[in-house]
Amino acid sequence: MNQNGSITLFHYWNRLRDGRPAPKRSEVEPADIKSLLADTFILERDTRGQAVFRLAGTRLCAVYGRELKGFSFPSLWREKDQRLVSRLVHGVFDQKSVVLITFEGFSRNGRSNRFELLALPLDGGVENPRCLGVISAAEKPFWLGADPITDALIDTIRIIDPEKELLNNRPAISVPSLVPDEIGAPETISALGRSRRIRHLVVFDGGREE
Repeated sequence: MNQNGSITLFHYWNRLRDGRPAPKRSEVEPADIKSLLADTFILERDTRGQAVFRLAGTRLCAVYGRELKGFSFPSLWREKDQRLVSRLVHGVFDQKSVVLITFEGFSRNGRSNRFELLALPLDGGVENPRCLGVISAAEKPFWLGADPITDALIDTIRIIDPEKELLNNRPAISVPSLVPDEIGAPETISALGRSRRIRHLVVFDGGREE
């Protein structure tokens, strides 16, 4: 995950689930993610078994130039990718998968921009599966929101293991410097002469006499 929206929503979702495959949909509090609401969405499965938007943020609707509620989620992509997107979303519904997609969006006037999409499962019971997600623009050009995205092409797909993702986000571990450190090194050792310390080694000054 590269976009702040994806990272923030993932950590919020992970705290809610507390070790479970997914948190309950009733546990999601919009006030807790108010900074993300304009870019978030919730998907549900309709009577035909298709993934459709139950809710969509205002900025997300502006990006696509229409109200997305009730709109088919796979239809946001070009036809050759729609079946794959449908399978991925049903994996979120049924297997509680976490899916990350990067894609290129193309506007009505031929402009393009890159996006990152994160889809997270919510536990709504067998009959009412839900998906919580966010779509973040990698860049925010002046035309985004005025020139609607009408087509999209998948770039990469990643199925995330939440436990491993947390390990990958651990803080960096400091590594000892390789620069010689003479502070605290023994000034002299009898019969061997002056020395200096390099990490765990003690180096003695001197050399072979010709």
